[in-house]
Amino acid sequence: MERIYADNAGTTPMAAEVIETMTEMMKNVFGNASAVSSFGREARRVLDESRHVIAESINAKSDNEIVFTSGGTESDNTAIMQTAFLRRNEGRHIITTAIEHEAVLKPMAFLESQGYEVTYLSVDENGIIDLNELKDALRDDTILVSVMMGNNEVGSRQPIHEIGEIVSESNAWFHTDCVQAYGILDVDVQKDKIDLLSTSAHKLNGPKFLGFLYEREGLNLKAYLRGGDQELKRRAGTENVPAIAGFAKAVELASADKKELREKFQNLKKKLVEGLEHQGIDFEINGLHDGSELPQIVSLWFKGCQSDALLTNLDLNGIAASAGSACTAGSLEPSHVLTAMYGKDSPKVSESLRFSFGRYNTEEEVERIIEVLSKTIKRIKKGR
Repeated sequence: MERIYADNAGTTPMAAEVIETMTEMMKNVFGNASAVSSFGREARRVLDESRHVIAESINAKSDNEIVFTSGGTESDNTAIMQTAFLRRNEGRHIITTAIEHEAVLKPMAFLESQGYEVTYLSVDENGIIDLNELKDALRDDTILVSVMMGNNEVGSRQPIHEIGEIVSESNAWFHTDCVQAYGILDVDVQKDKIDLLSTSAHKLNGPKFLGFLYEREGLNLKAYLRGGDQELKRRAGTENVPAIAGFAKAVELASADKKELREKFQNLKKKLVEGLEHQGIDFEINGLHDGSELPQIVSLWFKGCQSDALLTNLDLNGIAASAGSACTAGSLEPSHVLTAMYGKDSPKVSESLRFSFGRYNTEEEVERIIEVLSKTIKRIKKGR
């Protein structure tokens, strides 16, 4: 049976070039980058070169603004928690949105339990915040604004440049969870006045358990993990040099054909939507589908069909999709993103699927998805 992977927002398969780079490094560059021997110096050179590639990809001012972490969760947690602790004497008010990833929402909930006040901005039916609501929420004691660049469930893109302009005129720092957008969108931390930015390598065909936190020069966050003096004393733990080299290779690949990939993803989404329409399937798109959203993600409401039944049938036919974030897929809780957009009583919350495309998806795979999904939905509705 042909297997089709259409859940790239959950994770992506590693690129062959990344695997080749990492394999070469694991064989030949195994020294500790903190050691003074020739083995350590060789590892340090690879580490520094990789950091430079990544810093350039977001227009960081200095390579030293890049701190390697274990992934998006650690990067988000570090940005939020360490900002809160460092600036607690300046204020204890933080602003975020109702549709952030759990890696942002759960640290926020913890900080609330510690006496901090968190304002959760609402979103409209397209998953976009109201900039006037942000302006109204900012206070003298606001120390951090955390707004994701692109949503992992419905693909909505926030007006990051405008948010950066607004926050830069306040006392707050601006953090963005860029996990879904990095490698897909053009990111410029200088232009958008971003102070802190989080990413994860496995979302762009790189290795898992690796990411980075961009920390604007001068913020001076304290280390989240304590131990050795790695990463200029900002993140303890021996660096995984082979994986970091693989991450840099994934970034190079993404940078080389980013525009072409965006066009490919939009075409695959268009083919999926038009194919389902041709089959007479009763569905609606959640959020925007006008090119302003993340190009690789589409969330569809299949009216009258429960998400779990659709996912089970797709999986039995070798097709991987999702009902929401892979990090909460095992939970019985409804999608907090769709709930924020449409309300907890909306049938969209329990009748929607997310398809997310990647570098290796093809039009033939989309045709197969349309075929299996259409047959499944028609069979479900006929059985009533």
